[in-house]
Amino acid sequence: MSQFENRLVSKKELKTLCGIPYTPQHIARLEALGQFPKRVRLGRNRVAWVLSEVDAWIAERLNQRDTEC
Repeated sequence: MSQFENRLVSKKELKTLCGIPYTPQHIARLEALGQFPKRVRLGRNRVAWVLSEVDAWIAERLNQRDTEC
């Protein structure tokens, strides 16, 4: 297992590092629908997402785009 396989990214990094342009509210809605990776609760007021899961979510969207007519 790679040391970065479980790397966590913050809400801010979803936008800056991963390029996801959604608001925190929209991300929460997608999570509730099972359409976005689930967050990891780090503390009472801190959450993050597993970077490899977010990368897989992005790759899935790219694959959908490439298979659409």
